[in-house]
Amino acid sequence: MSIPETTSAEGLERYVGGKCLFHSTGEAWRDIKAWIVALPPIVDTLHLPSVSEPFLAWTISGEVDFQERENKRPWITQRIKKGSFFLTSGGAPYDCRWKAVTSEPFEAMAVFIELPLLQRALEEVFGADAEDVQLRDVSAFTDVALESLMERLRDELMRQQASALLVQGIAQAIAIHLARNYALTLEESRSDSPSLPGYKVRQITDWMAEHVAEDLNLDRLAVQVGLSKFHFHRLFKRAMAVSPARYHINLRMNVARQLLRETKKSVVDVALDVGYANPSHFAKLFRRETGLSPSDYRRQR
Repeated sequence: MSIPETTSAEGLERYVGGKCLFHSTGEAWRDIKAWIVALPPIVDTLHLPSVSEPFLAWTISGEVDFQERENKRPWITQRIKKGSFFLTSGGAPYDCRWKAVTSEPFEAMAVFIELPLLQRALEEVFGADAEDVQLRDVSAFTDVALESLMERLRDELMRQQASALLVQGIAQAIAIHLARNYALTLEESRSDSPSLPGYKVRQITDWMAEHVAEDLNLDRLAVQVGLSKFHFHRLFKRAMAVSPARYHINLRMNVARQLLRETKKSVVDVALDVGYANPSHFAKLFRRETGLSPSDYRRQR
């Protein structure tokens, strides 16, 4: 299937795959769109177009090792399970892949906030500054209040006929919650944590991938892009949504997964190849990140 650069909220579903279990239809869903999908336990690489509307992806059941990236950057790995959220504000096409780590079905709910509703929420929260506000992209987070709203929206989605008043009320509550908790003014973005230019991000991430076995050295990375260590750390986190240290661990764990699956190297050698001189420390960290020991992970290949 040819994948376009952009699509609509309604059109995105066809590119996600899996089996759609419930889909919003009718006047009740004027301000918000939603669907629930049962997803395959393993997906190699899924290319998703961007959409204009901000959307939430909420894991309803299952637990997977989930990887995501934009613009062919290195993969970022997250362990997601029931209750995990992703908030995407729209923009660039996106790649993801995953592998289930439990036998429980992997099901997720996607919710798209219509732009007029979001704008009204931003105006209520930020007043005259609303035009200079945008939602942040946030991956693999939990939010008890948001989950409660999503549960009520899911119940209406699963009804034969949803209540227009209730759906619209929940949609407004979600929009206000996002505006209050996940919005950032452009002034804050510029003054507090502007992002690294794309070419500098690629320069740094490519170098980190090539030197994955070396200890993380923030001073050395900062010099490469002409910044102080303090500003480099802040701008890197803004660009990649994770700190350099977290990104470095993700890189190491991704390489370790690949070596365990694709080679017959011992666990000790794999640990050394990704920069851990102490195999016990490597095994403990690997279990923390994947939920499995290196040996158990290898046996699952």
